Amino acid sequence: MADVTILKMVMALVLMAPGLGLKPAGAQPHHHVVGDDRGWDPSSDIATWSSRRSFRVGDKIWFAYSAEQESIVELKSKDEYESCDVSNPIRMYSDGLDSIDLVEEGFRYFVSSKAESCKKGLKLHVEVMPLGSPDTEMPEVVASEYSVSTVADADAPTTPSGSVQLYGSFVLFFIGLWLCTCMAI
Repeated sequence: MADVTILKMVMALVLMAPGLGLKPAGAQPHHHVVGDDRGWDPSSDIATWSSRRSFRVGDKIWFAYSAEQESIVELKSKDEYESCDVSNPIRMYSDGLDSIDLVEEGFRYFVSSKAESCKKGLKLHVEVMPLGSPDTEMPEVVASEYSVSTVADADAPTTPSGSVQLYGSFVLFFIGLWLCTCMAI
């Protein structure tokens, strides 16, 4: 029983390592899939999804939706966004899988092209932060009796730098050594 608790604590530490400074300084861009596994859909809670993320210059957001039933428009202003006024969009997306590069700081406004869906919450307001901003996003750690996992955005695969790998290995080695010592006592 104590072994399971210790294992959970070690797994939580390992999973939280990026938030503890083990992420390289020139971190890779994030790929955010809007709405996670539900995608851009009226059943998704886009506002809650976006509130758990920070968007940076260089990141990419992905919209996945049924092109037959939906399309997305990008709007110029917060007023258009809040009122779901889709009469004068900057861009329209209708492929069903759209990738949008966040290339500059500022605000971006995306809404359903259907005013009815937009008014029900199918819209996304993104504040794009500078590349060098501190990472305020921490994964939520979810633990059960037999497993530990994290809930975070869909990051593109990255390869940490050699120094980060070495430091992470060093930390894990000493955690393992400490666990062995604790179990021997």
